[in-house]
Amino acid sequence: MKGMVTNMWAYESVFYQIYPMGFCGVPFENDGVQRHEIKRVEDWIPHMQKLGVNAVYFSPVFESDTHGYNTRDYRKIDVRLGTNEDFKEVCDALHRAGIRVVLDGVFNHVGRGFAQFQDVIRNLPDRLRWQFQLQRRTLV
Repeated sequence: MKGMVTNMWAYESVFYQIYPMGFCGVPFENDGVQRHEIKRVEDWIPHMQKLGVNAVYFSPVFESDTHGYNTRDYRKIDVRLGTNEDFKEVCDALHRAGIRVVLDGVFNHVGRGFAQFQDVIRNLPDRLRWQFQLQRRTLV
């Protein structure tokens, strides 16, 4: 049909889902300590290939306060997992193995550490605070 997408590769793919925070065994709370744990994924590529996997679905990898779904920065890999360069190397290794990469982008909510949320908290007039049931001392 005219205008229809015909290459729906995801429908025919064998996915391997990875929740990186658990897979890599990182601390639950973001302590700000730089680690390089995401590189562990590379060791599993031969196993994925044996299973016939041709796509990896990464649950949240972005900088977050705790579990990954409360994002601080969508442009940065969580410091507990590694650096953006570490993640690029993992993706490059997956691609060389014929494995596509899909990221779980949780864009409908953020964590308290998100810069724009912190800006709202700092600058929200007191007359509007009741709408958010916020207490300045607990969020800043």
